[in-house]
Amino acid sequence: MDVLSDNARATADAVARRSYGKLVALLAARTRDVAGAEDALSDAFAAALAEWPQSGCPANPEAWLLTVARRRLIDVVRKRRIGASVADQLLVLTDELVDHAGETSAIPDQRLALMFACAHPAIDSGIRAPLILQVVLGLDAATIGSAFLMAPATMGQRLVRAKTKIRQAGIPFRIPEREGLGDRLAAVLEAIYAVFAEGWADAAGTDLARRDLAEEAIYLGHLVTELLPGEPEALGLLALMLYTEARRRARRDAAGEYVPLASQDVSLWDARMIEHAETLLHAASAHGAFGRYQLEAALQSAHVHRRSTSVANWPHVVRLYDALLDISQSPVVAINRALAVAEIEGPAAALAALDAVASDPRLLEYQPYWAARAALLARTGSTLEARHAYEVAIGLERDPAVRRFLQARLSGI
Repeated sequence: MDVLSDNARATADAVARRSYGKLVALLAARTRDVAGAEDALSDAFAAALAEWPQSGCPANPEAWLLTVARRRLIDVVRKRRIGASVADQLLVLTDELVDHAGETSAIPDQRLALMFACAHPAIDSGIRAPLILQVVLGLDAATIGSAFLMAPATMGQRLVRAKTKIRQAGIPFRIPEREGLGDRLAAVLEAIYAVFAEGWADAAGTDLARRDLAEEAIYLGHLVTELLPGEPEALGLLALMLYTEARRRARRDAAGEYVPLASQDVSLWDARMIEHAETLLHAASAHGAFGRYQLEAALQSAHVHRRSTSVANWPHVVRLYDALLDISQSPVVAINRALAVAEIEGPAAALAALDAVASDPRLLEYQPYWAARAALLARTGSTLEARHAYEVAIGLERDPAVRRFLQARLSGI
């Protein structure tokens, strides 16, 4: 029984990682009740963990979960006071249940439609990308809050309000016409980038919640570029992700220890992926409209060129960071810019640049800020301050390999 239970849980985990967004999209497409769809799918997963160890995993677990979740939704709708809208929902759900009974084909991927629905202008612009992360990828409020430098409780409350807005406003789940994309595309791209960043943070692929997220983000990036082949920022984002992903194998050595970019073995980089990224970036730049993701991709291209040719191009990197900072006003960009400044003007100038953003409260628990500050302080000989900054960075870091790297730097002061 233990083997069957383990197999059932492993199958359920795999489906959750692979198909959560697709299933929520299908369940909520007609009712437009995202929270209800999530609850029904949660009940379906619970039923799977109870039944699959007894009866074995179904041949098509996605279809099994979809059928059970639709039945849960029907039960919920039936408990409401009967009215025209409730009757319509029952009719739709019942028809869908019959249409998909015994479904063996692949579940259609409607995640892009769901993502654009979550980015509807009726929803507050600041919560659109986080909402996409939760609904399409199933990330929890704590993880999303961390990605957007926001307290988990605050993020959770805002997500609940956004889902209520979708239901109350009857927001349709569809990809709008090109003239209706507007602000929606920006939120969709922001969410995809955040998904990639979460997956990139799990370099060893050992975090179950983050496993395969980078691959998923790249897949979604491809979908958007296929939908909008002439959109330069979509091309830029895909290029950015490919440049970064190309270095994945070089981020850890044979013993699993962290390897910073400056020390990576370039022979381990994926040359074909980098070439694809270069092609995408050139296609994006041909449109003559430069944005955040193209600039970030250009920075990755500059780093690749510098590491591959051993030709320093730090002034060019700083200029790119300047342009990116003008667009984003992001403290994260300011940190990376400061580190580039250190290569030209020295650590004192870089520390002055860091001090300009040090008052931002979001940086208090942001590990890269403290790690950057520690490294720069150590270079100026400010040993006590450097040690303190390293200790803070170590306390904030989740990855054991990076913690060991920081501890080694601390010990070397």
